[in-house]
Amino acid sequence: MTLTTFALLGVAALLVGFAKTAIGGVASISVAVFAAVLPARESTGVLLPLLMVGDVVAVASYRAHADWRVLVRLFPSVGVGIVAGTVFVAHVDDDVMRRTIGAVLVVLVGVHLWTRRRPAPPAASTRLRRHALAAAFGLLAGFTTMVANAGGPVMSMYLLAARFPVHQFLGTAAWFFLAVNVAKVPFSVGLGLITVPSLTLDLVLAPAVVVGALVGRRVARHIAQGLFDRLVLVLTVVSSVYLLL
Repeated sequence: MTLTTFALLGVAALLVGFAKTAIGGVASISVAVFAAVLPARESTGVLLPLLMVGDVVAVASYRAHADWRVLVRLFPSVGVGIVAGTVFVAHVDDDVMRRTIGAVLVVLVGVHLWTRRRPAPPAASTRLRRHALAAAFGLLAGFTTMVANAGGPVMSMYLLAARFPVHQFLGTAAWFFLAVNVAKVPFSVGLGLITVPSLTLDLVLAPAVVVGALVGRRVARHIAQGLFDRLVLVLTVVSSVYLLL
């Protein structure tokens, strides 16, 4: 590995941590860098443990802000999505993986913008709508996070649609991804994505994740809600376009 390659991975690891405690969409840049520097399939195996390091710091920072009712609604369909994603990874190539996820994210952004312009639904339909959205987004988040560690933008769209304030957004996302990423480990090992060499590289890059997470925590204290929402949306669009190219 050249010095330039290692430097790029170090910056990407720093952004992993920043994304976990500040602006989640920044993680899409890390996914792109890892996939560009390493073979795409192997990059997901290297990235997963680093994401888990960031998850631990994020949970320690925002553990009191999670909405557990939302998490309970999401987890069953997420499990189905992870299994579907495992089958998908075992049978398709990298190009199909990336473009499928990119197309899904483009659709989600469009749906999000459309729903924000619609009048509020009748109160009687709110509960059914919440459960339907949780099932759909949970399935997509489980699938995309298993396929390419790209569940962040899907989850961001769901939490934006729920209009969560910044810290509740970050706390709910932190617990969600810690649980989901731990659940992905056996599947990733079974697919040969996590190996001894990949874990060795993770050990070297992990301190950069911690530094990025601590910086992100300081930034999140001062960011305005409107700016936060716009940044999440813009970065989701950017990640969608990258995956489609």
